[in-house]
Amino acid sequence: MSNIGIIIPERPRDIGNFMVGRLLPFHAKRMVGPFIFIDHMGPVAMDDHENMDVGPHPHTGLCTLTFLFEGAVMHRDSLGTAVEITPGAVNWMIAGHGIVHSERTPERLRKVDKHMHGLQIWVALPKALEEIEPSFHHIESDALPVWEEDGARFKLVAGELMGRRSPVPVHSPLYMVEIHHAAGGEMRIGAHLYGEVGLYILHGSVREGSNGEELGERRILVAKNPNLCAFTMAPGTTVYLFGGEPFPEERFIHWNFVATSEAKLEAAKQRWRDQRFPMIEGETGPVPMPEARRRG
Repeated sequence: MSNIGIIIPERPRDIGNFMVGRLLPFHAKRMVGPFIFIDHMGPVAMDDHENMDVGPHPHTGLCTLTFLFEGAVMHRDSLGTAVEITPGAVNWMIAGHGIVHSERTPERLRKVDKHMHGLQIWVALPKALEEIEPSFHHIESDALPVWEEDGARFKLVAGELMGRRSPVPVHSPLYMVEIHHAAGGEMRIGAHLYGEVGLYILHGSVREGSNGEELGERRILVAKNPNLCAFTMAPGTTVYLFGGEPFPEERFIHWNFVATSEAKLEAAKQRWRDQRFPMIEGETGPVPMPEARRRG
């Protein structure tokens, strides 16, 4: 019997002047553990007059995790942070009660051809911490735990797994790990997993167990039972295992806001309409809030 509970495909979404593949939320699965939002950016070739420009916009009740494979993004926020995100590093922004940031192509790349490829992820905060003070953390690639096991290369992007801990300051039990298998082979790591687990296939393909149906890239496989998670990776395949303990309360989402109650969500929306969020020094043109609720 299959341990795959649901398969979530990427769906195209326009985030302004940039197209992405939306993975979470999905109509049949809003969250996987505390992970509430995942966009796959690219891969896309951008010429010398094409740039990523996501203007100042707010967040509440969540943490953003930006992880690039190619390209660069200039992050600026209302705390005064100005950091260029580069491939392999983790940018972890804790929105808490409210933060504003922008994401743009760095000046050094705005007039040259370039590529963009990466993941933009939101992790919901626990109810007791959803209104904490905002903060920002940049973790270089070489600070992330990397090891080899069963012929595969592991990199722990966030959380705790297999006796390792990422330096990313998470607020609930979770994990996000990159697994690359150059030669291909079977992975039996269910004994290390907990909570809910999703498997995102970035490159290549996997089979459930050793002889199941071959499943290709750009989709998430959500397991019924994390402890029974076993799959065979084709040669050259890269996947991301992510998940963790789900929260007992429902999460409400509208645009860039996440909250444990409709009242908190409405309060955040009104604050943005009233321009009561802190702004970014030197930035103009805040993004207007759409009134229709995001449904994935």
